[in-house]
Amino acid sequence: MVPAAPDIAAKSYILMEATTGQILVASNEHERLPPASLTKLMTAYIAESEMDRGRLKPNDLVNISVNAWKTGGSRMFVREGTQVPVMDLMRGIVIQSGNDATVAMAEHIAGSEDAFADLMNQMAQRLGMKDTHFMNPTGLPHPNHYSSAYDMAILARDIIQNYPDHYALYAEKEFTYNNIRQPNRNLLLDRDPSVDGLKTGHTDEAGYCLVASAKRDNTRLIGVEFGTDSIQARAQEMQKLLAYGYRYYETQHLYDAKQSLQSLRIWGGDVDQLSVGLATPLNVVIPRGQGANLQASLEVNHALEAPIAEGEQMGTVSIKLGDQVVRQVPLVALNKVEEGGFFKRMSDSVIRKVQGWL
Repeated sequence: MVPAAPDIAAKSYILMEATTGQILVASNEHERLPPASLTKLMTAYIAESEMDRGRLKPNDLVNISVNAWKTGGSRMFVREGTQVPVMDLMRGIVIQSGNDATVAMAEHIAGSEDAFADLMNQMAQRLGMKDTHFMNPTGLPHPNHYSSAYDMAILARDIIQNYPDHYALYAEKEFTYNNIRQPNRNLLLDRDPSVDGLKTGHTDEAGYCLVASAKRDNTRLIGVEFGTDSIQARAQEMQKLLAYGYRYYETQHLYDAKQSLQSLRIWGGDVDQLSVGLATPLNVVIPRGQGANLQASLEVNHALEAPIAEGEQMGTVSIKLGDQVVRQVPLVALNKVEEGGFFKRMSDSVIRKVQGWL
């Protein structure tokens, strides 16, 4: 049995399982709130995307403008007129939460803060972050700068899944630049060895915010909280969220990507059989000890006639626990079936009619 989730002293929060996106606990998760320096996750995400595409290199030198140098709030302490390697700026953004480093990166990628904010909003829209709008790359307060716990969980999940080569950065506990050592403000990195990211944030308007992720065994959880009361509170409340998730839930791996789940008779094709399965691995998150009670069902709602393209959706796979549908994912063709020749189509047509009569 799974008890009610603990009370979390935050304006909004969410606990998501990373591989499936299943939500385990949430409160006001779509409420639009100031995200403070959680904003920098999007700045870092865009930089990671640029590096992944080869348009930005870790050793590229970034010019530090007067605008970046004089940006207020938390700082990396870069100096105007100098050049700083991209990876140093990344550490300044993620570990030190430096607004100066963040502005320098934004200017380097897009030319200006405003242009970079447009890029951030385009990326947010692409990721499905429906309750997010950015006005700057830093998270400094602005009436039209907001996000939600759910949207930040989406962003964190994408960082973890799509940029694993960069993700280790979020677990680094300190960074020294210009002879100034600054610790990572995520206290859970020292308290819980399973926690390996991601980002803290704070302004008077936003309160103390945190996006955290942890991995234990085969389960990775992502927690987000907005508007806690103090540095200690945001760590303690996140610990409560993570502890609840790991105590009462587990991840079960059910099927591999491209694993054939069934073979279907296809009519009028150059071959008679089509293998169907899943495009991606299928995991589910369920209450601990309930794996034996899972049931899977396949529903084919596609006409079984050639031609059929590889990857074409043929129906759905539903996973149920009791009467509850835990996950529902597309059932796809694992191979293509071309249209058969004239005599093959005619033969199949006759066979179908005879089967229909019988």
